[in-house]
Amino acid sequence: MNKKIKDLEQEEEELARAVRSSAQQIWQAGLGAFAKAQQEGGRAFTRLVRDGTELQKRARKVEDATDTVARKAERSSRRASSTWGKLEQVFEERVARALAVIDVPARSEMEALNHRIDELERMLAELSVSVPRAEAPKKAAVKKAAVQKAETRKPAAKASGTKAAANKPAARKAAAKSTTRPARGDGE
Repeated sequence: MNKKIKDLEQEEEELARAVRSSAQQIWQAGLGAFAKAQQEGGRAFTRLVRDGTELQKRARKVEDATDTVARKAERSSRRASSTWGKLEQVFEERVARALAVIDVPARSEMEALNHRIDELERMLAELSVSVPRAEAPKKAAVKKAAVQKAETRKPAAKASGTKAAANKPAARKAAAKSTTRPARGDGE
């Protein structure tokens, strides 16, 4: 039994040595891996820094190119809008001159006339409110008398047979009044 115990103790010692040796090898392998990682890590870090620097340079070039293109596009856009604005102005001026040649009133003149018409309508409305209805037939009678007077002058001009008498402004006015403004005897 003694022999068996010695054999067992010997086997235990060998096993313990093997475990210690194995543990020491594992420890040394870990230290070696750590040293290698530090060594390789430094190189890898350096490589990454170099690659990052190159990438940053390329990004700056792209950014500069983008800024240049944007500035040029903005200048071109401003020039184009300025050119179109000038072309539009020249066109409007030429159209305005052509309309003036054929005596078409300008917009400002039409607006002034519309404003004046509105003003006259307002004044007429105020007058019609302030004049009593009883006086209106008297005015119509006065107008009728003026028209009749003008009509009596018209045959006199024709009877004389001269063109000069027919061309007189008073005769033309009376003729125009008699044809354009009929007498209102009903009080309107």
